[in-house]
Order: sequence, then structure tokens, then C-alpha cells
Amino acid sequence: MEVTFTEEQEALVMKSWNIMKKHPGDLGLKFFLKIFKTAPAAQNMFSFLRDSQVPLEENPKLKSHAVFVLVMTCESATQLRRTGKINVEDSNLQKIGATHIKSGVTDEHFQVAKTALLETIKETVPEIWSSAMENAWGEAYDKLIGAIKCETKRSSNSN
Repeated sequence: MEVTFTEEQEALVMKSWNIMKKHPGDLGLKFFLKIFKTAPAAQNMFSFLRDSQVPLEENPKLKSHAVFVLVMTCESATQLRRTGKINVEDSNLQKIGATHIKSGVTDEHFQVAKTALLETIKETVPEIWSSAMENAWGEAYDKLIGAIKCETKRSSNSN
């Protein structure tokens, strides 16, 4: 299903991302710490966290995963604007989706992550934050998650 992601929405995502990308590791950690505060059991879904003695704030794998999530969401906004959809087959989304489903990630978890993402962005760029920016990031995130879930279902049905 194609969606209209406006030039204005893309501009809002890119404007905030241009500020945020100066400190993606710190932002990513902040984002995941918000997730774990809301849903502490989510830590068990990450194989690299289960047996780790490293504090979350210092875990390099968590930091790199968090940066990846932020970048993927931003890239989704750009792809939505250009093509009207997120093309899962030309990316790593199928693999990502399979990993998340195998780890037991549910719609509720994706919603917790969305809330944490939006709060992180709002706290990072309060001077430019608006309901329009919140809607633009939310739309990009929702479409990314929808594409991941759709591709995961499609590929699991073909096996």
C-alpha cells in the first residue's frame, strides 16, 4: 500500500536528523534506555545483552544497534518521500524482521519503541519540535515497522 509522505514531512525528519546525527551513539543509548525503563524484560530479547556484564550505558553493541535503528527510521522517511513506500526486498529489512519475530518482539514492543523514539527526538531538538515533526517521525517509523512485519509474514509463508 502506497502512502503519501509529503515533502514537508521529509524536511521535518531531515531537519531534526541533521541535529541528532552529530551524537547518534548517545542518542541511541538514550532511546534504548527509555525502552528498557518502560519494558525491562525487553533486555532479554537482545542476545548481546543477556550474558553481558557491561553496564548498558557502556555496551558497544547496544550503542551500534541503537544507531542502526535511528538511521533506518530516517532512511525510511526519505524512501517514503521518493517512492511512496518502503521497499523491503532491496534492504536488510527481511533479515531484521525475522530476527525481531524470532526474538519474540510483538506489536506492543514496537509501540514502546515508537514512544521512546519520539520522546528521545523531542528531548534532543526541543527548539524545533512540533506536532507536525512528531507525526512525520511517527509515520516513518510506522511504515518501517509495517514493512518489516509484512515482509516477515511473506517470507515465512514461502518457506
